[in-house]
Amino acid sequence: MATLQFLVAVDVTVVNIALPSVGADFGADGRQLTWVVVGYTITGGGLLMLGGRLGDVLGRRRVLLLGTGVFGAASLLAGLAPTFPLLVLARLLQGAGEAVALPAAMAVIVLMFPEGPRRSRALSVWAAVASCGLVLGFVLSGVITEMFGWRWIFLISVPFVLLVLVAVTVLVPADPPVERAPLDLPGSLLLTAAPLLFALGVVEAGEGRDGLVWLAALALAGAVAAAVLFAAAERRSAAPLLPLAFFRARSRVLANLATALLSAALSTSFLLFTLYLQDRLGLSPLRAGLTMLPLAVALIAASTLVPRVLERWGARACVLAGLGCTALAMAAIALVARLGGGALTVVPAMLLIAAGMGLGIVGLQYLAVSGVTEDDAGIASGVQRAADQLGGSMGVTLYVGVGFAPALSGANPYQLSGLLAVLGLAAAAAVALRIPASTGSPVPGESPGTVTGETASEATGGTAG
Repeated sequence: MATLQFLVAVDVTVVNIALPSVGADFGADGRQLTWVVVGYTITGGGLLMLGGRLGDVLGRRRVLLLGTGVFGAASLLAGLAPTFPLLVLARLLQGAGEAVALPAAMAVIVLMFPEGPRRSRALSVWAAVASCGLVLGFVLSGVITEMFGWRWIFLISVPFVLLVLVAVTVLVPADPPVERAPLDLPGSLLLTAAPLLFALGVVEAGEGRDGLVWLAALALAGAVAAAVLFAAAERRSAAPLLPLAFFRARSRVLANLATALLSAALSTSFLLFTLYLQDRLGLSPLRAGLTMLPLAVALIAASTLVPRVLERWGARACVLAGLGCTALAMAAIALVARLGGGALTVVPAMLLIAAGMGLGIVGLQYLAVSGVTEDDAGIASGVQRAADQLGGSMGVTLYVGVGFAPALSGANPYQLSGLLAVLGLAAAAAVALRIPASTGSPVPGESPGTVTGETASEATGGTAG
């Protein structure tokens, strides 16, 4: 499961440093290249809820094999793509494969480990692998692009995908008999369309091109309409993708909202580091990737400490500490950009990001799946992953899109993007403070299925009544 998580996380960021090489090969400009990154994360995030539901309906082992296979085939297509449109299509398919595979993988982990110290340690490993994959994607991108060419950033995943397929077949128990149920495909499409249209609207508005203002306005209006239609569709659906009763557990709603806001800042920080090191300081892809190593090392160190901190402080305190560290990091990025500091001056911000990610994401993951049962583990995992991934995509689209907009050419783009992220983190802290302190706190000795800080009805989304 951790190997699959690593491959998916790497593919979120591995393309960033290689983008100039991709653009040179296909003659694509910066605006087109944005979709190679955002299209993958938004499609994956938008379909994650369907992926979680598929695991509950069809069986997690079957869905895990299906999603992993799609991800591997799409990686091969991306590496061999003869045209730019085919590369974008491959990235969309990679996102779809991730959306199907990861909720099933996380549900397997959640159900294997009971609430308490064992689950907190398991989720810490899961989150640490994801965090390291995100960061090492930048490093690997620089090394592979400079030594072998950009196509190998995708092709190198294929043998590892085959390894995961064999391991799942051998190690994961066969699915028990499942009851077939209808799937909410309209809901999935609307949930994917809303962030895609929002991203298109923000990018076009930032470009400020004469005669195309209508396109930005139309895209943003379409995003709002898709979100409204999604909520309406879920109310009417006989088998909703996202049962509204699931959110009767107040702590889950708040945890997923805070996850989206924190991920928005974290994803923005990765892109700002890359752009600052290459565009502002003129480092080569290899040197820029290697400069990111302190962040990866710090994340690995944090993964060994977070379980102990989580047991001692509780999940909410960890979340608040993580949000504080991330806010300090974004403020540090803005200050370094303002002063024009060198490569070493961004290292403190990287260390703060590592602390913020380690404490914040693990704590929020624990809160988001607290009290799940066999019936709703897939939904809980899918919601948490969707909040994480869509939040990160929207953060890059909004914070970086506004900060680097040509219409604001007189402003310092790094400083503006960093300060916008700080405001988002302040909102996340206000949300986290409303989560009951006892909810989701790891308690040594808890038995499997124990509900912490919630009633049984809340833990199952109100269905117990």
